[in-house]
Amino acid sequence: MVVLAGRSTGKVNLTTCTVAGSAQAGFSDFRIERVLLNRLWEGTKVYWNKPVETMNREEMTNLQSTRLQETVQRVYRKVPFYRNKMQEQGLLPEDITNLGDIVKLPFISKQDMRGNYPYGLFAVPLAEIVRIHASSGTTGKPTVVGYTKRDIGIWSEVMARALTYAGASKLSCIQVAYGYGLFTGGLGAHYGAEMIGASVIPASSGNTSRQILLMKDFGTSVLCCTPSYALYIAETIYEMGLSPKDLSLKAGIFGAEPWSERMRKEIEDRLHIKALDIYGLSEIIGPGVACECECQDGLHISEDHFYPEIVNPLTGEVLPDGEKGELVLTTISKEGMPMVRYRTRDLTVLNHDVCTCGRTLVRMGKVLGRSDDMLIIRGVNVFPSQVESVLLSLGETSPHYQLIVDREDNLDKLTVMVELTEEMFSDEVRGLEDLEHKIQGALADVLLVSAKVRLVSPKSIERSEGKAKRVIDNRKI
Repeated sequence: MVVLAGRSTGKVNLTTCTVAGSAQAGFSDFRIERVLLNRLWEGTKVYWNKPVETMNREEMTNLQSTRLQETVQRVYRKVPFYRNKMQEQGLLPEDITNLGDIVKLPFISKQDMRGNYPYGLFAVPLAEIVRIHASSGTTGKPTVVGYTKRDIGIWSEVMARALTYAGASKLSCIQVAYGYGLFTGGLGAHYGAEMIGASVIPASSGNTSRQILLMKDFGTSVLCCTPSYALYIAETIYEMGLSPKDLSLKAGIFGAEPWSERMRKEIEDRLHIKALDIYGLSEIIGPGVACECECQDGLHISEDHFYPEIVNPLTGEVLPDGEKGELVLTTISKEGMPMVRYRTRDLTVLNHDVCTCGRTLVRMGKVLGRSDDMLIIRGVNVFPSQVESVLLSLGETSPHYQLIVDREDNLDKLTVMVELTEEMFSDEVRGLEDLEHKIQGALADVLLVSAKVRLVSPKSIERSEGKAKRVIDNRKI
């Protein structure tokens, strides 16, 4: 018998959970509690922050309008870049009187972030920034984001919602197999899990057999990692002579790279779990901007913190619900580094219909592609122009190159084909091997992901009279 006690609020608040009638105390009881609690919640609607997650559209619009006006006032006063952009368009903060006025504001792009490296977009003094994250940039300099203590709290809140969508609670054991460090994935999931009071296993990425050992022995119920790594874990489980029945996994929250419905079914079939898609980007806050619920019918955007628009990628015109376009996001509550109308370059659609789960938060569809040439390799953003900058800086090869992406054993593999000059082509093998290693090391420093370098003969990479074909993506996701 499971006994639950706690306050009845909009948030999941389970203060006690005991198992009566078990023969012994300790680890076995701990596992029994998890199993019984999971069964109890099956089919039950659970929210982390019900007042917000089920807020009616009028109330949400009023909240967003107020927060947008406050954000515009803040960036105009505190960030010269935004002030100059608004002045160029003859705008004052007072001109933004409601949510509809957001279309008057200029867009911001990743290029603007690079142009203000490292702290030019911060809206508070560095002394108030408690965390700095960064992602790779096309020129070798990272794209920098800063968080105040309150921003970290917001990030934790939206990740707590996402984990609750997956059925997690304070009695869950959540294994975070995203990378920890400058990449926002690991710490974002970690803080959200701690906020709901779950037991967190900060496994980080890699060392797969150890990951599985931890899952088995610690009773992991929720797994957070990239979808490709989830499939790799599944394969390794069987190679180790185990099966999902030996684990306590119930759900997985997977993101940081694109994946299809076919891949979702494969993960669910192999791991016997429910696989949910999560969306985020460091420029906005990190993972937790949006996440699927148990209905798996679109990702709920935490729109009380991130206001979404869909625009025509060519004209910038705002498009209605259901039309495919580029996702533009505005942070309406961030202090450290607010982003106003940030062009994500991700292509998707929006849906404001109330979800079957009861949540009224707007849903975005799975990302359908990109409006630029960015690749996502094992959760890391990679641009062909980054490769070009490395080759030009080294100056030991021709400027012709090509990126080939494959998926082997459910993990992304990046190969960079680099064309030799006529002079280099005649060099001895040892010299070419040294050059390959040199380029490979330089690329790893810039891309923040490993790539295999293959030197090829002069004029062997296909030429084009139009836009050069820099990328061959062989992945079938």
